[in-house]
Amino acid sequence: MKQSHLQSAAAALASACGKALVYAMLLGGAAHAAPSIIEGQDGWLFPGWERSDKVERARLEANLKLVQEVRDQLQTKQIGLVLMVVPAKAAFYQQRLPATTRLSADIQSRYGDIQTLLAKAGIPTFDDRAVLQAVEQGKQTAFYRADYHWTAWAAEASAEATAQLIRTQWRLPAAGGGATLGEWTNDRRYGDLATNFMSPEDRKRIGRDIYTVRKQAEAGANAALLDSAPAQVLVVGNSFVQPYLGYTQKLSNLLDQAVGLTWNPGNVGPWKTLLDALENAEFAQHKTKVIVWQFNEAQLENGPDAADSWDAKGVMSAASWRSRVAAALSR
Repeated sequence: MKQSHLQSAAAALASACGKALVYAMLLGGAAHAAPSIIEGQDGWLFPGWERSDKVERARLEANLKLVQEVRDQLQTKQIGLVLMVVPAKAAFYQQRLPATTRLSADIQSRYGDIQTLLAKAGIPTFDDRAVLQAVEQGKQTAFYRADYHWTAWAAEASAEATAQLIRTQWRLPAAGGGATLGEWTNDRRYGDLATNFMSPEDRKRIGRDIYTVRKQAEAGANAALLDSAPAQVLVVGNSFVQPYLGYTQKLSNLLDQAVGLTWNPGNVGPWKTLLDALENAEFAQHKTKVIVWQFNEAQLENGPDAADSWDAKGVMSAASWRSRVAAALSR
């Protein structure tokens, strides 16, 4: 991958940190300036802006109700919905947290509770925590040590679980044209948590990580992956599903289908990102068969009106959001 591509990918990865990044930058960007990161064992870093004490259960259930409403609206248009929930890094790696950091019982059980609520609501999903746990073999990890994001190994494993779920619930037209996967390559650089929240001295102490990712194919099926060609499956999410980490390419390869992608930095929020996809003129002309909507676990506690979580352009009342979804699907 060219250096310019690496720089743009690194910038995109960093943007997923959301408003906490903005606050830290305003305060000088160093780790000691704000509770932006938690330094755990062996240089493992965790996002300090995600709560460790309690779960806003009422807000979580209200937001899942919104997801259920969208699922129902999509069904009227013969569009399926998969909700993919990526587990929180701190809860996933509790053994790597510092001794002074304790996760409450509610936080520890939140991912399982979400899975239970989704099952009761009949919203198609899969246990991505179990998928990521299976990734942890030898030097393979599910998350990067000093980064907010999952690894390319985790992204591809999650794509495999997504493809399996789609195949069991929906029949996609035979299309061909799935993405051709590139060879694995290694990039060595600082993780986004170290880059954006640590002083130069601390960042040097933490050190760089190895990013094992796929080379991007220059032409062929990959060229159709992100262009305007109609796709039967559309992925909607944040930088966890951006091309650099390979989730969408792997899903396209497994389904042997062109897969569309709409993603924004994490501070835009999943609610606005779904609207970006549904309000797109191309979607009005060609509605996909399945939408894969990606959330990070902690994001499910923040609705469309969470002004402390999303940039201004992504903040709106739940009623306004519902209205815009309905209008987009009625076109």
